[in-house]
Amino acid sequence: MPSSSVAHDPVRASSQRCKWFGPEEVIMALRSIVLLSALVLALSGTSMATAGRSTKPPRTIDVTAKDYAFSLSAHSVGHGPVRFVIRNAGHTTHDFAIAGHSSRKIAPGKTTTLTVGLEKGRYAYRCTVDSHAELGMKGILRVT
Repeated sequence: MPSSSVAHDPVRASSQRCKWFGPEEVIMALRSIVLLSALVLALSGTSMATAGRSTKPPRTIDVTAKDYAFSLSAHSVGHGPVRFVIRNAGHTTHDFAIAGHSSRKIAPGKTTTLTVGLEKGRYAYRCTVDSHAELGMKGILRVT
């Protein structure tokens, strides 16, 4: 009769059925799950981090703002991030706007920077202060 009592006792029956899973096997299985989860998280985090930012270093274009004209160190640049270093050599306040981005206003004798990601194409730039663009503070930058 002892064998029939084991069959009716679910706790004893389940422990006898799962004898081939010892504590070492359970620990190894849990470690594998934890390591695999950590690997998946690490790989997905890496791909997300690199997708949001460009790996190219920005190209630099020096921009000199004079009273009612811009002088650029290059009129053509490769696509990707472009860093504009804008120096106001004029006697009035200016700014520099390109591709929907604008620098802060620059007082005479001061310098500022503006970094913009540019795709291939042609981009109009201009000074947005008063009517400076109509007076000649504008141009086209070619991005290859």
